[in-house]
Amino acid sequence: MSSDFVTGSNTSKICVLIGHGIEAITSAVVLASLGQKVHIYADEDKLAKRLQQYSFEHHLQALWQLYIQQQQITSQPLPVSAEALITTYETANEHDNSQIALYWLFLDDIKSQWQNASWINAFNQSQQQSQPIIMSGIEPLGKLAALAERLKRAWVYYIPFVFLQDGEAYSSMLAPSIWLLGEKTPDSSQHLTALQPLMQQARAYHNADIATIEFARSSIMAMLATRVSFMNEMSRLADSQNIDIQRVSQIMGLDARVGGSYLQAGWGFGGNTLPTELTKLKQSAQDKRVGMPLLESVMHINEDQKELIFRKFWQYFDGFIDNKTVMIWGGSYKPGSGRTAGSAIHPLLELLWSYNIHTLVYSDKAKPELAERYGQQPLLQLIESPYQALDKAQAIFIISWSAKDRLDIARLNQQAIPIFDAQNALTRSQIGDLVGDYRGIGRTK
Repeated sequence: MSSDFVTGSNTSKICVLIGHGIEAITSAVVLASLGQKVHIYADEDKLAKRLQQYSFEHHLQALWQLYIQQQQITSQPLPVSAEALITTYETANEHDNSQIALYWLFLDDIKSQWQNASWINAFNQSQQQSQPIIMSGIEPLGKLAALAERLKRAWVYYIPFVFLQDGEAYSSMLAPSIWLLGEKTPDSSQHLTALQPLMQQARAYHNADIATIEFARSSIMAMLATRVSFMNEMSRLADSQNIDIQRVSQIMGLDARVGGSYLQAGWGFGGNTLPTELTKLKQSAQDKRVGMPLLESVMHINEDQKELIFRKFWQYFDGFIDNKTVMIWGGSYKPGSGRTAGSAIHPLLELLWSYNIHTLVYSDKAKPELAERYGQQPLLQLIESPYQALDKAQAIFIISWSAKDRLDIARLNQQAIPIFDAQNALTRSQIGDLVGDYRGIGRTK
């Protein structure tokens, strides 16, 4: 490792980040935007792959490249040991203990390292104990508080990324909706000088002990998942009553006690955060032998909901679906993202292919992931336009469609084929203008 890298400038403090995920990348860019010098240590192959996977984050990508060129961010391979990393900085800065602003450990990315006692020992044996250590990640309840106790220094913190939004990662961190800070030492946030602008900019802020923040993080995510699954369960009853669940959601949102967020019925939730959070929460409950039937129901409804739109398709055609050709719009787990983790497109494709159904898929942002995963599947064709080869399809599925992209109802009416809208993307007005049939989630024509 070169001395130029470790010394940095004489005036800038260094934020040392260890990780390769979108949280680490976003944090590096945001800190650099705030004028901090950032040294990020990562598995280089995984870092490059993650940057490629998040190519839809155009602003974040552009700033990453800019700061790399300006050496505001410097990327280095993950060291073989924490001792090697810490020793290098201590040797370079033995006369300036204030050179390091913080160490930030993204534990989901370096699980094998931080679970190794040698990493904890290296931080504990460091000659410089004044630098804050920040931890981020999702673990069973209490694990991060226990890890903080193993670190024999006062300034240890936990920051959960409950505010990060796919497709808007940079802006959602620069002006976070909620900033939660877990502290090993009470009321010590003043030691996180590099992060003060983010804490001050947050629309909501709260600090507490690390175990409490862990529990709050998990509770927030579980509540959001519960709201989604509740509305999806109600959507099935709405189907039987010929009620538009979207109108019901709007009415519910008028009640201040309920609010309007996470009340949209659809195919469920995906991504990495919510499913991981529920799995870890379930593990925490099992470890303590606490039954959580509501959580079990939420998870079951979510998985079953991902197949509901296929069942509507099967019922519409009375089971005569073999060898058809269908079009699918969107593949990501949410509009604006290019990630397909937990998306309903995966079970949908598997079910369609089991009936030898050809699938024409339009998903501009998720196309690279789908191509990598299903590139050899002969029943899959990734197309460049939502209306390309529309005349070859006997049905359209909508998985994720951005409200910014206007649907061309006139072009859809030229074919008048049924639409199976798993996202409830169409407005009531658009549904009324359709010539063909429409089946949504808790909505029909």
